[in-house]
Amino acid sequence: MAKIVVSSMVSLDGYTEGAGGDVSQMPMDRAFAQHNADRVRAAGRLLFGGTSYRGMMQYWPDQVDNPEAIPEDRYIASRYATDLSLTVVSDTLTEDEVTVWGDRTEIVRRTDAHDRLRQLRERETDDILVFGSRTLWTDLLAHGLVDELHLLLGPKVVVGDHRAFDGIPPLGFDLLGVRTWKDSSVVVVTYRPDNVAAPTDRGVDYN
Repeated sequence: MAKIVVSSMVSLDGYTEGAGGDVSQMPMDRAFAQHNADRVRAAGRLLFGGTSYRGMMQYWPDQVDNPEAIPEDRYIASRYATDLSLTVVSDTLTEDEVTVWGDRTEIVRRTDAHDRLRQLRERETDDILVFGSRTLWTDLLAHGLVDELHLLLGPKVVVGDHRAFDGIPPLGFDLLGVRTWKDSSVVVVTYRPDNVAAPTDRGVDYN
């Protein structure tokens, strides 16, 4: 059984992006990259909304052979290029827009998303990992379809447009782990929502 894992940076004032949807305003340092690479190592599938997926198509293909890219980004780019499966929940994305990774990308309409993700969660064993895609993961969280929530708390106030947890009903969480880095002010806090039965009772593996 797979886990649906959300990994999202959140500013101190509770946003996942700056004003106007500008993600470059988030304090994404080397710790951010290291944590993302570790989560990709545990994943067999990435899950996105349409907007985030379009952004990934623009960024990651150029990092595979980029000599200036950090090792973590080159690793993530290589997984995109070779073996990761990708699921995109979108009512607007078309197959013609998928210019890379087309043989490993499935597009799922919103009305079918919950059923499809339950199927994938039952059939697969590696993590199903969500990056970005705030609208998608908050919907999944509200409907009991997130097994782990990794919040990378970034040391910045960004005054964005939409707070991370807008629209989510009252919900409790169990703490699974906390991660820090000697040379970074980013803190990763990992929770299990109390509205979903986790596939495993073990702690978070950061190796």
